[in-house]
Amino acid sequence: MKNLIRHLLGMAMLLPLLVAAAPAEDGYELWLRYRPVADAAQLKARAGSIVLAAPNTATTGAAVAELQRGLKGMLGRDIPLAAAMQDGALVLARPDAMPELRGPGFGLAALGDEGYLLRATRLKGRAVTLIAANTDQGLLYGAYAWLRAAGTGAALARLDQRSVPALQLRVLNHWDNLDRTVERGYAGESIWDWWKLPEVRDPRYTDYARANASLGINGAVLNNVNASAEVLTAPFIAKAAALADTFRPYGIKVYLSVRFSTPLELGETASADPLRADVAAWWANKAGEIYRAIPDFGGFLVKANSEGQPGPQDYQRTHADGANMLARALAPHRGVVMWRAFVYAEDKPTDRAKQAYEQFKPLDGSFAPNVIVQVKNGAIDFQPREPFHPMFGAMPKTPLMMELQITKEYLGFATHLAYLGSLYEEVLRTDTHVRPGGATVAQILDGSVHGQRLTGMAGVANIGSDRNWSGSHFDQANWYAYGRLAWDPRAGAGAIAREWIAQTFSSDPAAIDAIAGIMLMSHQAVVDYMTPLGLHHLMGTGHHHGPAPWVADLKRPEWNPAYYHRADKKGIGFERGASGSDAVSQYAPALARAYGDPRTTPEQFLLWFHHLPWDAKMASGRSLWAELIARYDAGVTGVDTMLARWMRLKGAVDPRRHEDVAVLLRKQREEALWWRDASIAYFQSISGLPLPQGVRPPALTLNQYKARRFPFAPGRGG
Repeated sequence: MKNLIRHLLGMAMLLPLLVAAAPAEDGYELWLRYRPVADAAQLKARAGSIVLAAPNTATTGAAVAELQRGLKGMLGRDIPLAAAMQDGALVLARPDAMPELRGPGFGLAALGDEGYLLRATRLKGRAVTLIAANTDQGLLYGAYAWLRAAGTGAALARLDQRSVPALQLRVLNHWDNLDRTVERGYAGESIWDWWKLPEVRDPRYTDYARANASLGINGAVLNNVNASAEVLTAPFIAKAAALADTFRPYGIKVYLSVRFSTPLELGETASADPLRADVAAWWANKAGEIYRAIPDFGGFLVKANSEGQPGPQDYQRTHADGANMLARALAPHRGVVMWRAFVYAEDKPTDRAKQAYEQFKPLDGSFAPNVIVQVKNGAIDFQPREPFHPMFGAMPKTPLMMELQITKEYLGFATHLAYLGSLYEEVLRTDTHVRPGGATVAQILDGSVHGQRLTGMAGVANIGSDRNWSGSHFDQANWYAYGRLAWDPRAGAGAIAREWIAQTFSSDPAAIDAIAGIMLMSHQAVVDYMTPLGLHHLMGTGHHHGPAPWVADLKRPEWNPAYYHRADKKGIGFERGASGSDAVSQYAPALARAYGDPRTTPEQFLLWFHHLPWDAKMASGRSLWAELIARYDAGVTGVDTMLARWMRLKGAVDPRRHEDVAVLLRKQREEALWWRDASIAYFQSISGLPLPQGVRPPALTLNQYKARRFPFAPGRGG
């Protein structure tokens, strides 16, 4: 008995040391944590062994390794790769290695090159779980999908799921510079250590590839759209090739952003005119050089004649002239050109929101087959909320891909909790009205409306060298949501959020409900305290941090917040109806009519499309002035609610990450108050109106808010 007591006392003394020795959750594992599951019995019954009925390649090897990694984490034991099929086996199979899969009961022909089938079934007289696909890449995606199902509590014994990506190009755009700064990056330095490449290949590159493959992301543009000519020199091509070698088993192609004037800047041509034969020959030779180093190179991303970047218009050529010259260089290698439509010019008197449409709409049908025009989700610039870009649906003869921003340039950097799945879903589900019966933006993107063969989506990455990858734990959800929606643009933001939570924080249903509630209210809260009722582009100059609606003295008029809100003594908002810039006319007639009349314009876009008097009556019965203040207050209250709900989750989430999030939510509340107070102080100075009864006045004077400076805010590398 004494020995037992001494043993128990010894264990009690040792327990704190054991707890302290357990690794704290730091976010590095992302959603691939693979923790023990609640129903281990069903998992053991469905994954007693792994059988590979497909060629043993680098990609199928990656699939098997991921399954073994995941199952060891969830079950606590190693799962063998077996030579023979047994009951309870997890079988990865291709029809060329298992002919019985060619039958109509499996329908693999419809899966294409990237789709997969997951099914609990019988094969060769054995009860097994089948992961089937036509290619190794499909098997890899299927393996991740099965692990996702297992980790989120799916009924594995009844599993019958098939999935095919709706879009071909599912790409991350890294705005990473060659000196490792990241433009609009809030998670540390670039993860690409260009100085050490190609010889030193950080294991993090493989983990990056694993995370992307788990979502179906199949491309990475390695460098900033504000590109350097140096990226196309031999040393940097070799560095890109090293990354391509690491990514290849995971089905991820590398792309490069290219500077249109590269041959001129490198001193190898006397011009960058796309119609000159020597310029075209230089690009063709350069493409050949790249493909010799990277046989599966994806192609080029181009920002041209935008914000000072060189382009074909410097030589009185069109965007199509420039894009098609590059497309001809890539075509023999099956590469693509992603040509950005983010263009506007200071010498244009017209509304900035109209300029991309005006430049690209006349070129519809004139782009080469391997060119896809990359269009931001809205017509201005990744604002907290924008109506969808009018180019979607307006260019039926041209493939368009949507560019979404995952990094939160205008939504509080990595500091504010703002789940962007809600923003993406809102845009993708909007009806463009370009055909009877409806045509959502998602349907435009997937080619089903206009029969486009080349389809895609791009996301401006929020990834950096921070241990947790994204600067904050919840920003990982935006990377995740982007990837899942790039695979299936019709998926629901709520379901994606719950899926991410179960893999990232907790599989407990109550915790999932609580965290999902926080995420799904977060975007609206941020919109309310930053840019309510359709206001936009009110952020500080250059760094885009904090409110600065008073800025009106910048060199280019369309860089000034005052250009967009146009507040005066009479009212507020940008008039884009027929009596103003008439930007509404760029939409389909039904939408143009709705957006053109303030009585039928959704309130969330009201001041985007209309300049209205301060006393205009709102749906709530309040005046516009009172409604604006109520929305600012609602945003702050929303953050209060998120913080209170998160604090009630203490104990349901590991201590380190719970405190990490709590600290940022407290900071978000302070900054939400700043947004609210500074905005109200400024607009009151313009309107001259008193605050409604019971409204708390701003904490500081307008001049005190104007005096704030942020010369070293992150994300300004460019």
